[in-house]
Amino acid sequence: MRKTFLLIMLSVLLVFKAMADEGMWIPMLIGKNIADMQRLGFKLTAEDLYSINKSSLKDAIVQFGGGCTGELISAEGLLITNHHCGYPEIQSHSTVDNNLLANGFWATTRADELPNPGLKVRFLVRMDDVTNLVLKNVTPSMAEKERQKLIQEVAYSLIDSAKKEGVGYEAIVRPFYSGNQYFMFVYQVFEDVRLVGAPPESIGKFGGDTDNWVWPRHTGDFSLFRIYADKNNNPAPYSPGNVPFKPKKFLKISTKGVKEGDFTLVYGFPGRTQQYITSHAVNLLINQSNPHKIQLRDARLSIFNRFMNANDTIAIKYAAKHARVANAWKKWIGETMGLNRLNAVGKKQELESMFAAWAASKPDLKEQYGWLLPKFAAFYNELAPLSLVVDYRNEAVYGVELLSFASRFERLLSMVFDANADRGKLKEQSDNLQEYVRDFFKDFELAVDKEVFASMMQAYYERVPREYQPDFLQRLTEQQGNWRKLAGQIYSQTVFADSVRVLTLLHDLDSTNAKEFINDPIFSIYSEFEGFYRRNVQKRYFEITDSLEILYRYYVDGLMRMQPDKRFFPDANSTLRIAYGKVGGFSPRDGVVYNFYTTIDGIYEKSLQRDVPDYVPPKRLMELYQAKDFGPYAVNGTLPVAFIATNHTTGGNSGSPVLDAEGNLIGVNFDRCWESTMSDVMFDPNYCRNITLDIRYVLFIIDRFAGANHLLSEMVLVQ
Repeated sequence: MRKTFLLIMLSVLLVFKAMADEGMWIPMLIGKNIADMQRLGFKLTAEDLYSINKSSLKDAIVQFGGGCTGELISAEGLLITNHHCGYPEIQSHSTVDNNLLANGFWATTRADELPNPGLKVRFLVRMDDVTNLVLKNVTPSMAEKERQKLIQEVAYSLIDSAKKEGVGYEAIVRPFYSGNQYFMFVYQVFEDVRLVGAPPESIGKFGGDTDNWVWPRHTGDFSLFRIYADKNNNPAPYSPGNVPFKPKKFLKISTKGVKEGDFTLVYGFPGRTQQYITSHAVNLLINQSNPHKIQLRDARLSIFNRFMNANDTIAIKYAAKHARVANAWKKWIGETMGLNRLNAVGKKQELESMFAAWAASKPDLKEQYGWLLPKFAAFYNELAPLSLVVDYRNEAVYGVELLSFASRFERLLSMVFDANADRGKLKEQSDNLQEYVRDFFKDFELAVDKEVFASMMQAYYERVPREYQPDFLQRLTEQQGNWRKLAGQIYSQTVFADSVRVLTLLHDLDSTNAKEFINDPIFSIYSEFEGFYRRNVQKRYFEITDSLEILYRYYVDGLMRMQPDKRFFPDANSTLRIAYGKVGGFSPRDGVVYNFYTTIDGIYEKSLQRDVPDYVPPKRLMELYQAKDFGPYAVNGTLPVAFIATNHTTGGNSGSPVLDAEGNLIGVNFDRCWESTMSDVMFDPNYCRNITLDIRYVLFIIDRFAGANHLLSEMVLVQ
């Protein structure tokens, strides 16, 4: 047995030997990595990256909105993030007559900077390892429900205390290593964030869906915002009297550029990875979940494209929606291809064989861990059909805007018929919903959604087993047969398509008006889908996923015990992390070798492909190109645009600063190569590359293209 175990362990270690750049590391613990980082060329200390005793690089980083990163680049609160991160705000200020998406925007004075209600940025004040506090009274024999209750009680107490420490403070407690450790994150949240500048989308989104996730890339993916505070430099709601925020730290900008092998560091808020899932989960992902979700988004994007290409108003209304749908769609395609290429299921099975042999090597290990893998197999086998329903609920049912819209009314309508409901809260809910309704219809087009409804209902009917379909779907199909005709009838009858009627009913909401909503065909369809899901899927689905969370807690603990000399990084969970690597090209397939950088020459070359609408740069940019007017940002007669490196990134790292060995800003992270998208599950340094917008291209666009030199004067540029 020992000989077999050693052979298996050697095989698996050889498989994972090359993964030197893998990892999303905890800032407060980065001292454990600093020797490795300095070996790669890093010149700073751990305290330069993260400190609570003095200003450090963490104080220049913000979580932007709900799912991106941004960084401070001036002492006046000026912030840079991706164009696609600021896209909803740019779109919200755009009209047909004043299309900021198409034309770009550059505030010439502070008074011209545009407020964005609802947009917030979060600075990390500190993070604490609270594992001992959270797990103090937890015992191995404790029931899971009791365990979670104790953990939540301690977490809520810690959060309540932390929120009292300063103005605008928030806190969260997050599990790490599948619940084997816990950390608390204390943030200061600012809510007056104004749009300062953005290039036209023909720069900020150059390449569009054609180039999304793809290298070589030539996208000027950036936008500029400014954080405002009250006169005491504290967070405050929007007010004309607020002043630019004075940060503890802002990033200096390096104009020296990058070369092959240079050290790079990404500091940001990666969203979610699943590095420790088993082969069963990977198999479900690549052979069921991703293919179905890709098909459903294929259909929605096709409908969006048809309407957007035919109507400029719809093109503006659906610009941000299209980008959101397309982003994950293309990522899932690349992820599936990458995991299959890596034989991820096979590699996970090798690791599991090693784990099984290790667990069987001693009686105490067998008792603790020997039962895990069979349990995983049984749970994932039962989960598969339920997971299919969940995917179709999320992508098909909620992919229909009116059905998603109707879901917002459920809670309020139930309160109307609850004799014990607080009338004050009911009115508050009604007022909030009326505000949401106004925002919803600003970017809604009935004809588009009607087509989406027909497509999604047909897909659900044809691809989900009958035992997981609500009865009404079968009845409607038998009555009509023609999905587009059916959609037309329903959409001509629903009150939810009429903004004036919806607002009128909400304004004087009583039982009579509430019944009109409840009896509406759209609300009835939503209710039947949701009712079926709750009765037949939800309970068991969450029982299984909760059980899997427990299994992963034991499994990750076992993996860490099995490999005591390995440095394990926790899966990303939207908390601040550090990733580091080196600038370098790669060879994604036979006969193809990619350089590590792109230039403006590639923009011109792509513009010659007249049949690709994503490759139409602004006329002024091409005039500057023809004149070779690149200013001080030129290198060897051309202009750098983007570069790639081996940093481990994921969603949420969009907008993250890419720093050099001295901690200066050399670029803004905005994507991964398509061959890298499997890195949420399995990292491969031979293929995984993060795509970075070269800061020199940003400076060129602000300076030469936009003539917004007043913004450059705020920044500190270093050679």
